[in-house]
Amino acid sequence: MTDRLPPFIRAVAFAVLAAASVVALAVVPERWTPKPGEYVWQPAVAPSGPLVIVVNLPLQQLHVYRNGVRIGASSISSGKPGHETPVGLFTILQKEAEHYSNVYDNAPMPWMQRLTWDGVALHAGRLPGHPASHGCIRLPDAFAKALFATTRAGDVVIVTDQASQPGIAASTGLLRALGKGSELPSEGDYWLPAQAPDGPVSVVVSTSDRHLVVTRAGRRIGQAAVTVAPGLSIGTHAYVLLEGQGEGRNPVLPERPARRWMAIDLMNAGDDERVVRAAIEDGRLTVPKGVAMEIDALLRPGATVVLTDEPIGDDVQRQQIDVETVVPPAS
Repeated sequence: MTDRLPPFIRAVAFAVLAAASVVALAVVPERWTPKPGEYVWQPAVAPSGPLVIVVNLPLQQLHVYRNGVRIGASSISSGKPGHETPVGLFTILQKEAEHYSNVYDNAPMPWMQRLTWDGVALHAGRLPGHPASHGCIRLPDAFAKALFATTRAGDVVIVTDQASQPGIAASTGLLRALGKGSELPSEGDYWLPAQAPDGPVSVVVSTSDRHLVVTRAGRRIGQAAVTVAPGLSIGTHAYVLLEGQGEGRNPVLPERPARRWMAIDLMNAGDDERVVRAAIEDGRLTVPKGVAMEIDALLRPGATVVLTDEPIGDDVQRQQIDVETVVPPAS
């Protein structure tokens, strides 16, 4: 199963913005230790904005954020030994209120929200208080139903093996702050946004490939070379664009406001955003300015940006970084 997964791996967590933290803690108590089947759900505290679901495997919990504010949380049961739930960043590919497994003896999977085409999904199921599934993420029935009614295909689901919570990124520049290089990409790179005129945008900057790739609605619409200093290592840092205006100004497009980003820690809690900021400020990691400006124009709330040392890969079924598309693979 895991050789076909397309996760964004090992991102860094940051401190939660004070105002958002106060609201979030009102919904879910700090150091919350729910009993099996217990959940909280208060979507009214943040009625609009991009939705991000974070599944925390060590804590056996799922947390729901809307525009950076936590609106609910639940106990879960993830994959048991030998069938571990994969870590990574996924999108909701398919939703079915009544679904039955075509792999495990037609087992019922109510309120199913598919994360991979080979069997990993969110759904209601038995919660014994420990990992017990074949890789899926089981939820209490009432919570699964409420979550199903709230999400849309394409919403981001992040599975982490770190017992930490997302936070508002301290750096609001991100990709735009990288635009210090030349105006044009190198020979062989391309920019074809018309290939996918609508849909969620995802940007991956790989230091090992010395390239960035842009996808929209799961289709590649551009790629460009990036400049990486020899020996640079930044880990993997993933961000989701939120609604609202960030602090400071846009470093590439001064006439536009800065953006707000949420950062998520997936695996390596030792990663530090200061490593990325220092690499950008020192010019050890740069993206062509023209490319950064083109990408900036595409970004909408819910877009994802990943800076990583991992290779991107070329085959959509095996690549380590790209998000799965919302179109089923050809039979």
